[in-house]
Amino acid sequence: MTTEDTEATEPDVFDPFRQFFALERDVLVLSLAMFAFSLGFQMTGRYMAEYMSALGATALVIGLYGTFGNIIGAVYPYPGGAISDRLGSRYALTAFGLVTTLGFGIWLAAPLLDVTVGPVSLSIGAIFVGLVLAQAWKSFGLGATYAIVKQSVPPSRLAAGFASTESFRRTAFLVGPLIAAAIFAPFTSAADDVVLAFQLILVVAIVFGVVGTLAQHRLYDPSGDSFGKEFEGVSQIREDLRNLPEPLRPLLVGDILVRFANGMVYIFFVLVVTQFLEVGLSLSLPGIGEISLSPQAYFGILLGLEMLVALLVMIPAAKIAERVGLKPVVAAGFLVYAIFPIMLIGAPESALALALLFAFSGLRFAGLPAHKALIVGPAEQGAGGRVTGSYYLLRNVVVIPSAALGGLLWGGFSNPLTGEVLFTGDPVLAFSIATVIGLVGTGYFLLFGKEFEAYATGS
Repeated sequence: MTTEDTEATEPDVFDPFRQFFALERDVLVLSLAMFAFSLGFQMTGRYMAEYMSALGATALVIGLYGTFGNIIGAVYPYPGGAISDRLGSRYALTAFGLVTTLGFGIWLAAPLLDVTVGPVSLSIGAIFVGLVLAQAWKSFGLGATYAIVKQSVPPSRLAAGFASTESFRRTAFLVGPLIAAAIFAPFTSAADDVVLAFQLILVVAIVFGVVGTLAQHRLYDPSGDSFGKEFEGVSQIREDLRNLPEPLRPLLVGDILVRFANGMVYIFFVLVVTQFLEVGLSLSLPGIGEISLSPQAYFGILLGLEMLVALLVMIPAAKIAERVGLKPVVAAGFLVYAIFPIMLIGAPESALALALLFAFSGLRFAGLPAHKALIVGPAEQGAGGRVTGSYYLLRNVVVIPSAALGGLLWGGFSNPLTGEVLFTGDPVLAFSIATVIGLVGTGYFLLFGKEFEAYATGS
């Protein structure tokens, strides 16, 4: 690619929506697919604890579901990155999209399996099986999405490139919860209503999954794919982990701590709003009259507000990173991640207070483009998928038990032999411990984190 071509295709960080159709074709198609799948993920994933609770799952089972998701998140990215480096992004992402859509379908059918075999509910079991498939595009495709951006923009503009794709992805994160809120609005908080409303949400997710898969397969141009070496098994995993670029190691340690903390409580955010605080929304609007939203519907509004703030700050943050470096922007995002749990669990039972709090939470996304640039920036061309996969493999393996630990602290536990209650459970304790761990991770990164050379030199 010539210098003139590079300059012509650099994303404009101030106006990504206007510049969207001027981006490299690969990034454009990736952004469309991200929008479609992110819409499905955001509508379903953030409500999964509520869905499982309505189907009869305990806090511990919900925590185990989160930990199972962490296992998948740890296992999938590396082989996904290796597959994308070897086969090319087009066919990899198409396959991952089809599998994800099938996973949404299994979640949709789960309530039909309302049978208990011993201690196991087949409905809850189907939720776990569906997760194995539904995570495919998000986790298997992680390396492919990073590699597409890396091969499409110059090194000093990586944060801007990721900001462009993230902006469209987060637009889906804004639209998705609003769709979910609209679907939940006519229903009550009764378990049967929650299940039915969530099934309607899954139908929407399946439609967008099909659209996203077809769009990326038909529109993506594979001619620009860079191919890495053939996957050589476990020995290659060990080699790639040993060869992880040195600047990534302090970032990885801080990220692990922050993500462990977030993983302890993330799946329970919806339950804090719908069951712990039980905050809905009642408004009297001129010409419309009284509007009353259940906590489930209001949670969707809160998520939409969170994403609106994220969209407003993400692009300016990418521009700021070009002036001050990636590290300060990433650290600011880590800090918001860290303190949000204690702020949420200690919030008053007020719709306005929650609105302000979730708006604040949106600031954590300001650091995501810089974070991604800091991960993939040091990678060699043709190895972006494997470097990304190696990084997330290490991070996500350590984070695996976080949600189960959060579930134990939230719901308590008993001696399995005697049935004696050993700990009654305390949501406030769970969220407090999460904040402490997150702050430790943020502090570590501030002390030892390294800057990406292309940003440190101002090139």
